[in-house]
Amino acid sequence: MNWFMAQSPVLQALMAGLFTWSVTALGAALVFTAKDISKKTLDVMLGFAGGVMIAASYWSLLAPAIEMSSDLGTWSFVPAAVGFVMGAIFLRLVDMFLPHLHLNAPMSEAEGVKTSWQRSTLLVTAITLHNIPEGLAVGVAFGAVAAGLNSATFAGAVALAMGIGIQNFPEGTAVSVPLRREGMSRTKAFLYGQASGLVEPIAAVLGAAAVLVVQPLLPYALAFAAGAMIFVVVEEVIPESQSSGNGDLATMGVIFGFTLMMTLDVALG
Repeated sequence: MNWFMAQSPVLQALMAGLFTWSVTALGAALVFTAKDISKKTLDVMLGFAGGVMIAASYWSLLAPAIEMSSDLGTWSFVPAAVGFVMGAIFLRLVDMFLPHLHLNAPMSEAEGVKTSWQRSTLLVTAITLHNIPEGLAVGVAFGAVAAGLNSATFAGAVALAMGIGIQNFPEGTAVSVPLRREGMSRTKAFLYGQASGLVEPIAAVLGAAAVLVVQPLLPYALAFAAGAMIFVVVEEVIPESQSSGNGDLATMGVIFGFTLMMTLDVALG
């Protein structure tokens, strides 16, 4: 741990991003060991992922953003509010133009610009959308620590990376298992599943570098990542977990995911 703390924030963000991607790969690897995973289990796992993302958005991102702006007095909410809305708008624009397909949706419901991409590619693209804000959040968190702000701690950044990594496990499974169910080979389903997390190390490095270059934008950057994550949770993760008649179980998954991330952040941060 001491060696990790001694590295530059960009390298820390890269290693944390590689960790979160590796957990995505572990989740996708279940396709080799499990003959099949029930839709009920997948819905609970997706709900759990959504709960982690919601908790991380507040404790690891929005709360520090507001605290960093405390010198603005009664207007300390402005950077967090502006960044939060901009993050959601950014993901909405990406959602409008990037071709993708939500899990279990027919090809006729593919979103974004028209394309000849195969169903498997569109599914991976949809999960990749989740991972962009998650990677940014991890990178910005480590960049905030390097900026020397009291509200940003190394333990808090590690807790965020751990939480994002944990919720990436069900996301990797949620890609590979349905692809296998559709007839794809186990190896190919795994490769597509883990590929959805490859964007996280890239986004983490970009987030950390951006914060170091323009430190006054840090509270906006933290809130931006939070807004992007909440958009993903509300627009896709929770609706998908509720779409197959397992709403109560999926909701309990959200509760447990939220509680775990809250515990990690408060205990470690």
